[in-house]
Amino acid sequence: MGKKVSDYYSAISAGYHEQYDSETLYDLDKEYQSNFFRLQILLNSFLKDDVQKLVEVGVGEGTPLLNIAKTGREVWGMDVTENMVQASKDNFDKNDYPSERISYGDIQDPSTYSDMSAEGPFDGVIAMGVMPHVKNDDEVLQNMGAMLRPGGKCFIEFRNKLFSLFTFNRYTVDFIINDLLVNTSAKNKQKVRETLEPMVRMDMPPHRDTVNGVAPGYDAILSKFHNPFEMKELFEKNGYMNVELHWYHYHPAMPYLETEMSKTFREEAISLEHETSGWRGYLLCSCYVVQAEKI
Repeated sequence: MGKKVSDYYSAISAGYHEQYDSETLYDLDKEYQSNFFRLQILLNSFLKDDVQKLVEVGVGEGTPLLNIAKTGREVWGMDVTENMVQASKDNFDKNDYPSERISYGDIQDPSTYSDMSAEGPFDGVIAMGVMPHVKNDDEVLQNMGAMLRPGGKCFIEFRNKLFSLFTFNRYTVDFIINDLLVNTSAKNKQKVRETLEPMVRMDMPPHRDTVNGVAPGYDAILSKFHNPFEMKELFEKNGYMNVELHWYHYHPAMPYLETEMSKTFREEAISLEHETSGWRGYLLCSCYVVQAEKI
């Protein structure tokens, strides 16, 4: 997955667990814990679909997988960042769960997780924060499918490319030029760019080039967006069916307004998070989870 990706996650590993802290949801001094709502989507799906044995790709520091383990599921996890692997192992040890089920593994290279694959097939595969960083989507989805039993479920997170149509920032211009108008002339694209740039916040969001001035920031590593309209075709051609989208990380206003209307922005965002399906998510959510079933 690349040294830069693991360097980035190593740099943020110490505080990563805070993204799931429901007690600080309304604390404006804390970053919005959107991953808390992602975890609720997963837990609800596992209870409904009776997923008993599962593996998480990109386990991070282990908070989501540990919460799932506490519901009585058998769990395994892997990650490309050694700091995250160790943090996850420590998390499991503190809670008396088998930390030997957590190990290094790169979903792009099956040889790195062959021992874990031998524990399968699994009822479920989770991959949160993984797909933005992989080079070949088809290959990775096939590798995940190889660990699933027929009828097994995958739960895979993506960054929402269509959200840029609501952000009114530099992502809006990039999407219109490079995706919507991809098959038009350079002259046409230039005219559209010149028209759009004065209308949006081209300075937002700030470029995240480094973490603590040392490690590469999120914008310095491979961090792709994915178009939700393309998910059904992508998953079906790679051996999945019954593709569903679950939305989270709602934005009640353009993201650059969050600092200006912080309390209202936070309260409105939380109130929207119950709407995990429906058309508004295509535009208001920065992320979504694809749930699909192996054929």
